[in-house]
Amino acid sequence: MAVLGIINSDPEITKIVEAAFAAVPDIDYDLKFLAEKEEILRFLGYDMPEIVIINFSDPVTDIGKIMAHITGDRWMLNFGIVGIYSGRDSEEKILEKYKAANLLTLLDNFRLRSHLVKTIQIIEQSYQIIFQREFTRDLLDGVSGSFTIENDILAIPLYAGMGAMLLTQRSLIDTDKKMYLQLALGELIINAVEHGNCGITYEEKTTVLEKGISVVELVAEKCKDPAIRGRKVEFLWDIGRYITTFVIRDEGPGFNVQAHLEKIARQDILSLHGRGIRIAQMFSSELKYNEKGNEVTMVIKHDDAVEHEVPLGFSKEQILTVKAGDILLRENESGDCLYYIVSGRYSVFHNRKKVGSLSVQDIFMGEMAFLLNQRRSASIRADGPGKLVRLSRKALVNIIREYPHYGIFLSKLLAKRLVRSNDQNAILLEKLKNLNRQDG
Repeated sequence: MAVLGIINSDPEITKIVEAAFAAVPDIDYDLKFLAEKEEILRFLGYDMPEIVIINFSDPVTDIGKIMAHITGDRWMLNFGIVGIYSGRDSEEKILEKYKAANLLTLLDNFRLRSHLVKTIQIIEQSYQIIFQREFTRDLLDGVSGSFTIENDILAIPLYAGMGAMLLTQRSLIDTDKKMYLQLALGELIINAVEHGNCGITYEEKTTVLEKGISVVELVAEKCKDPAIRGRKVEFLWDIGRYITTFVIRDEGPGFNVQAHLEKIARQDILSLHGRGIRIAQMFSSELKYNEKGNEVTMVIKHDDAVEHEVPLGFSKEQILTVKAGDILLRENESGDCLYYIVSGRYSVFHNRKKVGSLSVQDIFMGEMAFLLNQRRSASIRADGPGKLVRLSRKALVNIIREYPHYGIFLSKLLAKRLVRSNDQNAILLEKLKNLNRQDG
């Protein structure tokens, strides 16, 4: 049974949340409701949850102070947040205010009943993809994946939030840009559902909106047709070394892309039509459609200037500024320190051959020789300007004494690295067995 932390003091919200989980008998969570600051911070620091539900409209708990504590320490940012808010608060204002946090999606009271459990299940299935922050992962290998999305308008913000988190968790874009990427992806996926899968035309949507009927209701009406209801949207991503490519593909008949883009260009900038395309055009380095009109590709350039926020416990330690060509670690030397990577990109060499690269998303360099008290297995050279926090063994021990959850966090990172190494070894052994069978 997984523990699910719910930061909330409102009894009405408590009833709704409990009822939502009770209605799904095959899902098993220990719901832990938290309202007092000390118990909240103790839970976040020591239980190390993967998903937390936060009522941003809580009438009693000072959510602002709780969020300031979370965002003030980089190593408290290891869980996905599902936000709850009331109608008096603005979704975009909450996203902007808490842009530094891992806020995946927001649910108002209306969506809470119907989409809370579904949201938790989707995040749980995708958690390792979103929050995959491991040691020394070679960026040259790239990371790719996909989501298959139903025609559910109310669930789309979650997928957009996870798409944006893929880049901010890896420090590939600045947190200031996260909200805009989240909005752009959300609008493009909505377009794929509305205009692609459901075949809702520009004129039809205009008429419906003028009658006061919501797009959610219109899509639901269209999905009464089994053929439309069965269509899906594929949301794919490919994270390379310098760019990330998002592809959104629907199963509709397509449309005349050029005519649609010309129509958007002529209309008022405040119009609800074409909002997603305009946001995507402003934010991306490239936005293009396929000839059929049922697939859009958005390319995002990575920002090498993005810096990791230094964890609170490391803030008193020495920060080194490096330049291109600087050698940070040398093969076979004693592993008497490790470095926390604040910014920059670094090449890893073994026997004078490049075997990998490091960046801010790798978090540390030199940690294995340091922790195992061994000699360095590789040399590391700065590719360009960067910043590092140098940590001696004594400094790290003292930091963990003051911030015990850092020790838990380090253990989790090392465990993930071990699991990854075991998986790679299993794949290599299987390939070797296949080669032996072929030779035999």
